[in-house]
Amino acid sequence: MKLTKKLFFNIHSWIGIRLSILFFIVCFSGTLATLSHEMDWLFNPTMRATPQKELASRNLIVSNFRELYPDAKIQLWMRPPERYLCDIIYKIEDDNLSYVFANRYTGEIQGESALTIQRFFRDLHYYLFIPFQIGNFVVLFFGFMLLISLITALCFYKKWWHKLFELQKGKGALVFFRSMHRLVGLWSIPFSLLFSISGIWYFIERANIAGIGEQVNPKPTQIGSTDETEAPVNLTYAIDYDNAVAIAEETIPGLVAGNLYVPQKSGDVLGIVGNSTVPLVRQRANRVYIDPQTQAVISAQKASEISTAMWINDSVDPLHFGYWGGLITKCIWFIFGCGISSLILSGIWITYKRKSIKRKKSGKPIMGKWRFVNWGLFAVFIAFMYGALITRYHVSIATHVYISLGWMIFVFLSWYIFEKRLKQVVERD
Repeated sequence: MKLTKKLFFNIHSWIGIRLSILFFIVCFSGTLATLSHEMDWLFNPTMRATPQKELASRNLIVSNFRELYPDAKIQLWMRPPERYLCDIIYKIEDDNLSYVFANRYTGEIQGESALTIQRFFRDLHYYLFIPFQIGNFVVLFFGFMLLISLITALCFYKKWWHKLFELQKGKGALVFFRSMHRLVGLWSIPFSLLFSISGIWYFIERANIAGIGEQVNPKPTQIGSTDETEAPVNLTYAIDYDNAVAIAEETIPGLVAGNLYVPQKSGDVLGIVGNSTVPLVRQRANRVYIDPQTQAVISAQKASEISTAMWINDSVDPLHFGYWGGLITKCIWFIFGCGISSLILSGIWITYKRKSIKRKKSGKPIMGKWRFVNWGLFAVFIAFMYGALITRYHVSIATHVYISLGWMIFVFLSWYIFEKRLKQVVERD
């Protein structure tokens, strides 16, 4: 097959049109995920904390937690890097998961929710709520598609580097949108490369290609077989968290303890992760595993001593979502994420506008059969999403209404722009 500009253009258009709905959802959900903690702060006052110099005792927080939830277990104790947010405690009670918000400065338990905005958009972007890892690989598939879209665009745009500041106006809507599509795409090249390559790395990790997945995700050390009759009924309330954190921070110099992985059964260790002096890696690059009963260090992993593969793996997440530099980098990632998402929409408009001119003469419908495939896949994903919201998260009716309203707006705008409005423009032209 001869490689021509037309072939590259057709491949670029095929990806943007045939996979448009899911492609947009994957890109835009990742964009929203970059600022999802800030959305939680904005829309949920019980998650807000006023930064202070001193942190409250972790044991005090657990004591306050126990007063409210004496029969609950803590699965994960998450301490977000955003100092203006409460700790998020993953509570398990009666086999149901919920999120409890504890003020890290006062120790007060400020609220509880069945779902957070951050968790919703992370799950949406991570696996589209589709189980059995199918959703994971569907999302990761678009990492390859984004890279192919970028490469094919650069192959058929002639001397694209001369058009970094070119925006054509006054020559009609089609010419304007083509020019804008090209301009946004060119300025988004570094981020398109970053998002696609990091997405491909996620694929390699998830598929365990060349054993990478096992290498970069070592399983926590187990204490060994323990007599169940001697273990506490609920390990959550049998741990001295302050002492464990102090031991972890002494084990890894410069460590600031963050998230805690609380043992769920006898034989499990207490996992403590956090940031150290090593930049650009997520918290779990530093790990300390402690016996919850004896407080002895079972094993430790320092970010300064990990392998290259593990360093790459622990750097991908901060780079992919932009939180490595705090709010400033997250805002930059959000802006360019919106730009890449807009490329999908403007690409659909340009292609349909161009094709509609030809189809208008032949009497064929403007929209092709692939719209039914796209919306069919959308319906499948939505069904899985509501299944998860009902059976896993047990969200309230109000939450269902808010989420449904968001999707209804998305569907309405898609219909209005690409069905009703586009037909009006074609008929007018």
